[in-house]
Parts: sequence; structure tokens; C-alpha cells
Amino acid sequence: MSINARVFSGRSNPKLTQEINDILGIEPGRISIGNFSDGEIWLRFEENIRGTDVFIVQSTNPPAENILEFLLLLDAARRASAKRITAVIPYYGYARQDRKDQPRVPISSRLIMDEIVNAGADRIVAMDLHSSQIQGFVNIPFDHLYAKTIFLEPLKKMVEGKNYTIVVPDVGGIKFARSYAQILGLPLTIIDKRRPRPNLAEVMNVIGETDFENVLLIDDMIDTGGTIVQSAELAKAHGAKTITVCATHGLFSGNCIQRLEEAPIDKVIVTNTLSIPEQRKFQKLEILSAAPTLAEAIKRIHNEESISSLFDF
Repeated sequence: MSINARVFSGRSNPKLTQEINDILGIEPGRISIGNFSDGEIWLRFEENIRGTDVFIVQSTNPPAENILEFLLLLDAARRASAKRITAVIPYYGYARQDRKDQPRVPISSRLIMDEIVNAGADRIVAMDLHSSQIQGFVNIPFDHLYAKTIFLEPLKKMVEGKNYTIVVPDVGGIKFARSYAQILGLPLTIIDKRRPRPNLAEVMNVIGETDFENVLLIDDMIDTGGTIVQSAELAKAHGAKTITVCATHGLFSGNCIQRLEEAPIDKVIVTNTLSIPEQRKFQKLEILSAAPTLAEAIKRIHNEESISSLFDF
């Protein structure tokens, strides 16, 4: 696979971008990024990108410098006369604040999207958004990729010939998990939880099959781990022998690692949409690469080919 485009990386996840370039068979885009002594970001494209199809890969997870750096990269590419600039966002941070659900709060996901477009993005690619309606926050082409292409083969091998139930730890993830249940041919159970305040989950009701043997907990992200751990404990209390957690984005914030290690969970599978440092990795963790899916999407966008056909299962 080789394309006549340039793929550049911010500093949020350079290893993922390197994998993408390796798969595409192209040299990494040459760019210099650093900081002044006071912390201010400076950057420069170290090659001519005039008239070039440019892809900039950057996740927008904290620290907030990742977002600012992304905006500077987009602005620099626009001012360097790139023909088309595609913002590739493996993990879109601030997606959880997607509506005004109480007085005097921002719609952060809309604000960040506005700034990405204003900075120079002509097209956006993101993977497993926390809220799919975010695609409607912009008036430019938006390709929403699904990590099912990454997880399905390993999950098929895992569940084959065994009695598995897919459990959704959040009502908001029903549509997300139902697609896995349909493809894998597994029953679906929903856990209805209420959240008294951010990052604090309180399990309330279980909807569906509760006679568990093997459980596959599916969510789009693991942040503090509270929801996943409570769901795993509930499944264990209902007789689950094995519990596997599958999530696209592994944030693992706060004391999440300790929670997951102490929970009745056998394996945690995530992708590398976020850079997970060595000190945040643990024995139960398995990381799958999102690079093949992102590289294929980049190739198809560059060649003006269908993206949706990637997800015809």
C-alpha cells in the first residue's frame, strides 16, 4: 500500500502515526514541534506541502496542550497552502459534554469541533465517538470509524463454542453494543445506571438475561473504571465464570488501574487510539492496534473511495 499523500503527527500519539505510515508505505511527515521556556508551543512543517493532500493525526485527550497543538498544526498546514487538510482524531476528547443538560454549562464538544474547523480542517476522521451526534456539529465531511473492524476477529475466536453474553454497562451504549451482539450472534443484557455526579456511577437495574456464564462487557471508553468495575461485580454476583472487558479507548485515569486489577475481570482489551505509557500497563491488559483501520481510511479518502464499505460485515 502506498499513496501520494503526507501524514503528520502531533505529540499525543506519535507511535500510532508511525504505524499508520508504515502500513501506507510512506515516510513520516517531517515536522518540528517544541516548547519555548515558558511552555508556549512552537512548530514548523519541515517539508513543502503546497498543493498536497495532508493528514494530521492527533488525539485530543488531556492535557489541553494536545488540543492547542492540534489547532496550531492545522493552521500551519493551511497557511502552507496544503490542498486538503484532514484532521484524523483517533480519540476525540471532550465528547462527553455534547449538550446543555443543566444550567450554566458549556457544550464543550461543539466548541472544540468549531475550533478544529476554524483552524483549517477540510475533513474530519474520528473513531468511536462517545456521542455520534457530534458528526452534526460541523458542516464539513466527517468520517466516523468503528473499532469493530479491530475487535471482531479476536472476539469471534474468543466466544466460539462458548456461552457468552454481551453486557452493556450504560444505557447510552446500547446501540454501540447491539451491533457487536448482532454480528457475534450473542444475547444482550443492559445495565441501567444513574450518575449522581461526574465520574461517579450508581448501578440501578439490570435489563435482559441475568443467568451469566461468560460475560463480554463492551463500552466505548474506560475512564475511571467505576462503571466497568460495578458492572463486572454485578455480573460475578449473577454467576459469571469469566469476564472480559472490551473498550475502544483506554483513558485509565485516577486509580482506574488499581480498580481493574482488583475487580473480578479476567482481561481488558483496548486499542492504541490513546498512548498508554508503560507505567499504566497491567497484567490483564491487551492492546490492539487501530493503525490498520486508520491507514485504510486515509488511503480511501486520498483515493476518493468509499469509507462506509469498510464496515460491511
